[in-house]
Amino acid sequence: MSRIRVLVADDEPLMLAGIQAVLGSAPDLEIVAVAGDGAAAVAAAERVTVDVALLDVRMPLLGGLDAMAALRAARPGAAIVLLTSFGDEANVLRALRQGASGYVLKTCTPEELLRAVRAAHAGDAYLSPPVARQVIGLIGPSGAAGAQRRRAAGDRLAALSPREADVLRLVAEGLSNAGIGARLRMSEPSVKTYVSRVLTKLDCANRVQAALLYRESADQ
Repeated sequence: MSRIRVLVADDEPLMLAGIQAVLGSAPDLEIVAVAGDGAAAVAAAERVTVDVALLDVRMPLLGGLDAMAALRAARPGAAIVLLTSFGDEANVLRALRQGASGYVLKTCTPEELLRAVRAAHAGDAYLSPPVARQVIGLIGPSGAAGAQRRRAAGDRLAALSPREADVLRLVAEGLSNAGIGARLRMSEPSVKTYVSRVLTKLDCANRVQAALLYRESADQ
């Protein structure tokens, strides 16, 4: 079985060494590049094949959010997981809406970090629990802007078939393909096909974006 190729970027040498130690201990992961800033991370992605990029949000020259956009242009198939020590709500939403597959706090456990990388590679999403709570609280803004966002999201969801809408609802609840299959009495391959259709119809990069769109369409 081929290993998951991971690029790691963090401007703190001690943190970078710790991340390398954690990822290097996993037999299914391979660190293909390391970088101390966002610009170096993008340059590395242009040289080597990357499955998952783990980027610190705050780095010199090019921060993780800006590096994410450039890296996705260089490696469209790469999943992005952002790592931060800041509970920056604006950055969380910006990252997820731009297609990040995960957002993990630097206080996470080694097991949580590995889980986030593996989930991103599998096409799923992972948010540290405190981040997930922030996102749920931020979706569905009040006032005219919130109403406009909900209408726009609802218009996009109208393109889905009833079955696709059911699958999206469960994606938004955080269920895996196996969990969705069990709930809807579908095989995992069928669920995977439906999820792919949903992402294509909604023009979403990953499950996180689709889940955010679903939540934005709801009147919260």
